[in-house]
Amino acid sequence: MDDAKLAELCHDGDDVVARMTRISSYPPSAIWRALTESGMLAHWLAPGRIEPRLGGAVRLDFADSGTVIDCQVSAFEAGRVLEYSWSAPGEPQRPVRWELAASGDGSVLTLAVRTPPGEDPGRACAGWEAHLAMLAAALDGAPIPFPFERFKAAREAYRPLVAALGAV
Repeated sequence: MDDAKLAELCHDGDDVVARMTRISSYPPSAIWRALTESGMLAHWLAPGRIEPRLGGAVRLDFADSGTVIDCQVSAFEAGRVLEYSWSAPGEPQRPVRWELAASGDGSVLTLAVRTPPGEDPGRACAGWEAHLAMLAAALDGAPIPFPFERFKAAREAYRPLVAALGAV
């Protein structure tokens, strides 16, 4: 795991916020489609749908784990910003915020993940590292299954960052 690609972690009140930034050769419009269109979501995140508008329904069904994300879009700027909670009904809010910006012929994608107190931000980051790898592969037209080895390597790489932050 390349430490240069690890998230920046910080406290925001009692929560831990992780910010992951990726540079892509794909234009923002291609990445935006992957973030919002059902057909693309199934290739890198989970089957489901996101209604791309403020207050739009979000439903992602991780059938293998039994987890269902069922929430609403909490921030939205077409082609640029998408935010929703990574939570099942009745769970604490875990907002994930996607921001896209053009950079030359490509894009800069920033993912901010908020982890509530008592939860392990390193585990959350490792999961998103795996899904970001899946997103890159899906954009390349060669979707991959969840990369457990990448998840495990990222999990280990985040342990000292989480410890230094004093989280969990």
